[in-house]
Amino acid sequence: MIGLIVTINIKPEHKDAFMASLEGDGRGSNNDEPGCLQFDVLQDTEDANRIFLYEIYRDDAALEAHRAAPHFLKWREEVKDWFASEITRHIATPVYPKDADWVKRPRVS
Repeated sequence: MIGLIVTINIKPEHKDAFMASLEGDGRGSNNDEPGCLQFDVLQDTEDANRIFLYEIYRDDAALEAHRAAPHFLKWREEVKDWFASEITRHIATPVYPKDADWVKRPRVS
């Protein structure tokens, strides 16, 4: 299992468009990627232009499939100029739930 924790700071003037585009990436990740077990988008309560992503992938192949997925490539191209700073990514190993206990979440509409 691979966990990603990503922090994104958005230019305020692009917030609405950024969030709409990110929702498309999130839906595609959750609905169309069998190896993506979780893709959550969270907004910082102190800074509405700071977004956190919490992602869980079954393995390296699933993470690479995400990075090659049409919805991710579309999102990356749409938002490339809307970042207020560099994205920070932390790769982690999920400890709980145990690997065998992870299940794919139901599709989200």
